[in-house]
Amino acid sequence: MSSGGKDSASAWWWALCQGWEVEYLVTMCVTSGDSMMFQVPGTEIVEHQARLAGIQWVPIKTNGEHEVEISHLEDGLKRLDIDALITGALRSDYQKSRIERMCQRLGIISYNPLWHQSPLDHITGLVANGFGVMITSVACEGLDQSWLGKILDNQSLDELIKLSNHHRFNVDGEGGEYETIVVSGPHFTGSLVIDGQINWYGRRGELSIDSVSVSLDC
Repeated sequence: MSSGGKDSASAWWWALCQGWEVEYLVTMCVTSGDSMMFQVPGTEIVEHQARLAGIQWVPIKTNGEHEVEISHLEDGLKRLDIDALITGALRSDYQKSRIERMCQRLGIISYNPLWHQSPLDHITGLVANGFGVMITSVACEGLDQSWLGKILDNQSLDELIKLSNHHRFNVDGEGGEYETIVVSGPHFTGSLVIDGQINWYGRRGELSIDSVSVSLDC
């Protein structure tokens, strides 16, 4: 599964590193604007990530209704010839347990390669391995609008770590402090160029994506 963010992009890169064949990038597209299980904003980016990785994109619509949205995913997966599902779950027991029970019903294996990975190891590992992690929303003390649209590099990561220590937020954003999309990575043949508008609401904000273009590696 892939939402377009750093966790899911890291998870399916892990699968590729194992030498596994990743047939599909499955994205839950929430139409209601809210979900207990799945990321809502920015998921349309996965279509472009899939193109850069040469993998088929499979969008599955859901209204995000509690305890119903997992059935929408299950119905969508039934149509695919797969033997395993890989997710980027880090510390959400709610998400992990429901995914695992669904996979049992489908007779496939559930893999969660990032599960309980150290927050600092996770975020530093992404930058070290060449992931272009763009911050698309912030919602905590210490992160202002200057972070919206910023792509993490060694310098900005150092600043993020300092701010997380000072303001006591999760450096990997797992508590909802910020959300991301991945615009480049070791498993992409190019990068994504994002054009958008910053919306700031006083103490939180988001980058609304207007357009996405693809820049292929020469």
